Amino acid sequence: MLINKIKSYTDSPVYPFHMPGHKRACLNPGLPYSLDLTEIEGFDNLHNPKTCIKEVEDKAAKIYNAKRAFMLVNGSTGGIMAAIGSLTKRGDTVIAARNCHISVCRAVRLFGLKPKYIMPENAYDDIFGSISPNSVENALKSNPAASLVIITSPTYEGVASDIKSISEICRRYGARLFVDEAHGAHFPFSEFFPKSAIELGADASVISLHKTLPALTQTALLLTNLTELESEFQYYSAVFQTSSPSYVLMSSVDVCLDYVENNKAAFEKYVKLLKDFEQRSQGFRHIKLLFESGKENVFDYDCGKLVISTSGTNLSGTELADILRNKYQIEVEMAASDYIIAVTSVCDTKEGFNRLYDALTEIDSDCVFREKNKNFQPYHIPEKVIEPCECENYRQKLLDINLCEGKISLEDVFAYPPGVPLLVSGEAADKKVIELINSLKGQGINVISSQNNCPGKLLVADL
Repeated sequence: MLINKIKSYTDSPVYPFHMPGHKRACLNPGLPYSLDLTEIEGFDNLHNPKTCIKEVEDKAAKIYNAKRAFMLVNGSTGGIMAAIGSLTKRGDTVIAARNCHISVCRAVRLFGLKPKYIMPENAYDDIFGSISPNSVENALKSNPAASLVIITSPTYEGVASDIKSISEICRRYGARLFVDEAHGAHFPFSEFFPKSAIELGADASVISLHKTLPALTQTALLLTNLTELESEFQYYSAVFQTSSPSYVLMSSVDVCLDYVENNKAAFEKYVKLLKDFEQRSQGFRHIKLLFESGKENVFDYDCGKLVISTSGTNLSGTELADILRNKYQIEVEMAASDYIIAVTSVCDTKEGFNRLYDALTEIDSDCVFREKNKNFQPYHIPEKVIEPCECENYRQKLLDINLCEGKISLEDVFAYPPGVPLLVSGEAADKKVIELINSLKGQGINVISSQNNCPGKLLVADL
């Protein structure tokens, strides 16, 4: 294992006249200085792996049933950029789900692509459902030259799309399929979870090991079955990652893969905890666990994401999160206007699940039913006036966003988390999107832009 090789070296009497500068001195016992190396002799190179790093990538490919795996230390974001660069040529038309991560929009602009966006189905008022295979096929019929389809599955809320059907449609139309599967790194380890995108026919996918498996933040994998594009994937992986990759992060990937490969019983225990929590939560009177019985426009879902709704109660999602934090010392992943997301993993304990359940039970007993005045502004796709890559050709001016109706945006605007675009560079800000941005801002949702102007102002074309 890479981790053992590193430990063997650091335990040896070799004096490190090489980077990093801390020389593995333990300045703080909580930090892994002893594991932090550089590309010295015998420790391979992430961007041209031949030995110990290649062994980790080969192990990852085997575990995830892919022909090739590329280790990432710049998160799935770097992998998304690398994959899109590898799978397209400048000027290509691409079909992208509108609930894609903002990094997709940035890759589209950077690589000079022409995006055609499709909307997912609605599952709940402010939660996206799946991307329907029909919408993909209709988009490919309308854009026969499209070279790539980009889907997010699962979503931040755990909603998965019918990747198998979508991949078959893509093949019929001569397009490749890339799946942002950042939140689905745990899928292969139990039949209780959806199947992974690579297994279902995707040409490439990105998974964030750190999101739902025991790996350090920023660790991810780029997976593909397109061995003929291996050099492109390797090249763009290097473009969007540092030339000095962290051996702490890479050894964490190694340890994580070893864990998931040899701890089937841990996943069985994890699934049992999830099933038990789902069953017990059906007794809540007012708050409710979404997706526990399936939902129209949701092809599949990841039950490891606990999406807890406060719709129909006197609490908002942000208020529920505050109560859990301040009274019960439970911090959740995300709070929206009418729901929260609690992310679970194989490392969660029975005590942790019980603590959350007991807290929700007590909160639920204090809730009262309240019909809420829905001021939900639906997501939509504003009109594209120019291609994103053309924005750099226009003079800029900064305006109050309420004065931007009809103006061409020169920046991307998105809600974070999870980073889903509301307005993309080259699109005209219309009344609906301005109302949506203001509505989300009023609900306490973090709305930002690629130039850090929104939500108050917007960078637009000065025509």
